[in-house]
Amino acid sequence: MNAKKNILTLALAALVATAASAQSDPVSSQFMFNHMLYNPGSAGSSGRICATAMNRQQWVGFEGAPSSTVFHVNAAVRPFNIRSGVGLTIISDQTGFDSDNSLLLTYSYITPLGNGNLGIGVNAGILNKAIDPQWNIPSGDIFVPPSGDPLIPEAKESHLTYDMSFGLFYKAIDYYAGLSVTHLTEPKIKYTKATPYIARHYYATAGYTVRLPNPNFELIPSAFVFSDGKLFQLSLNTTLRYNKKVWGGVSYRAGDALTGMIGIELYNGIRIGYSYDFPMNDIRKSTSGSHEFMINYCFDLSLGRSSKRYKSIRFL
Repeated sequence: MNAKKNILTLALAALVATAASAQSDPVSSQFMFNHMLYNPGSAGSSGRICATAMNRQQWVGFEGAPSSTVFHVNAAVRPFNIRSGVGLTIISDQTGFDSDNSLLLTYSYITPLGNGNLGIGVNAGILNKAIDPQWNIPSGDIFVPPSGDPLIPEAKESHLTYDMSFGLFYKAIDYYAGLSVTHLTEPKIKYTKATPYIARHYYATAGYTVRLPNPNFELIPSAFVFSDGKLFQLSLNTTLRYNKKVWGGVSYRAGDALTGMIGIELYNGIRIGYSYDFPMNDIRKSTSGSHEFMINYCFDLSLGRSSKRYKSIRFL
């Protein structure tokens, strides 16, 4: 059993270390709350200041499994009377002995289009990729130690590089749609033994709010598509929301997982969400599933001050 686990761990670590175009961005089952993570065009789309934090523990119980923490904040602004959005995204993502940390600044230009607004956005910043390998070689003559392969890293390394993304995000009252590409420049990671690169990631997303006969309930189907030019992944979600305060939903990530999610908006406007992924592939034999926690808060630019003005009777 230990030998089998060691082989799995070794395979995961090798995949992380050597795959030049494997998925690099964190996975999010609650993608409908994480547009900023994948699409800079969504900055300012709500017309408010919105901050979101997300933590995901993937494949719990599997040694070296991915763990992601994301924070992003964005706001609608009008510099020189130009409708715009600005934002900040911070990402910390760990898989095996690979650690990725990003800091990105976002700007989007917002223009009216049809019944909604189109955001044309770009972000740019720094990406730090670090590896700290700890190889566990199973016994046997068929296994080659890291020192025997010129492409396998042996020591801790870190590389800082430039990264940027581009996105289009359209939002109307009852629906939204977006197209984006991350790692636009395909940044190279210059390690001692190899120079892998991060392939461009392409995303498409859309969602629609269906008004049900009972006005307290809304049905919100949505879709999320990812591709890096080699891999393709489709996620479909249906969420039922009550009184715009409580929601529950089910998602299917093709070939990967079935997800259940719940959430609530508190009286102070803070939204809290949780999702659980049940794996649908062979990895379910080695994990109890994936957990994702989300907290979101949006508030007006007036910062709580009333937009109305009142005259004092002293000056009447």
